[in-house]
Amino acid sequence: MVDSYSPQAIWGRELRHYRQAASLTQAQLAEKIHFSESLISGVETGQLPASPEFADACDQALATGGALGRLLDWRKGQVFPSWFGKWRDKEQMATTLRTYEPLLIPGLLQTEAYARVVLRGDETAVAGRLHRQLILTREEPPPPTLRCVIDEAVLHRPIGGPEVMREQLGHLVAMTGPRLSVQVVPEGMHSGLLGGFVIATLEGGADVLYAETAVRGIATSDPDDVGTAIERFEAIRTEALPLKMSLGLIEKTVEERWT
Repeated sequence: MVDSYSPQAIWGRELRHYRQAASLTQAQLAEKIHFSESLISGVETGQLPASPEFADACDQALATGGALGRLLDWRKGQVFPSWFGKWRDKEQMATTLRTYEPLLIPGLLQTEAYARVVLRGDETAVAGRLHRQLILTREEPPPPTLRCVIDEAVLHRPIGGPEVMREQLGHLVAMTGPRLSVQVVPEGMHSGLLGGFVIATLEGGADVLYAETAVRGIATSDPDDVGTAIERFEAIRTEALPLKMSLGLIEKTVEERWT
């Protein structure tokens, strides 16, 4: 179901207005701009996003004076995907975060260089990720307690090359303290092979789960889902190395793999 008042849908209606004002059908506009008729239909109904290239082609074909391109500026303020907003609000309010990540360093602990590689150079997204990390160093309210567990494979995955990995793993070690712990699950068969997730505990004790899928992240407070995730986190954590041994393994990996 398309939200008819979303910026994407509103932009689509503006395209339809300019197209109809020019007395063009979708097929005729498609022929002029060399984009498919199905794409034009999807954009006009708010089901598909418009790219800057598409907007520029439409502006030229419809003689809008660049109006459609300017209207895409709403995307510049959208630092996070719309589906991430609900979780980000919970993350900001959390008193405790428990996170398990089998593939990458968790976003709250990524260095700028590491994040830039993961986010494929999207500087707006990188800035957004770094801004999220401020919750770990804020004064009021107090920072959340962060309990982080990662798969050992994360330490060996070459994200950005040796220099980036050295800095990133060194950052992991430096960040640990009374409110932040990092534990490593040794490579092999264990309870955390089904995917990464985060559990946020809010003031008052309510828990919210954030789980990643292939296309988006899902935030839920469903008791069954949250309960299952908590059980899984504790099972994974029992299989992880203790904090001191985990930090030793991280430092050893830096020396042997990334130096």
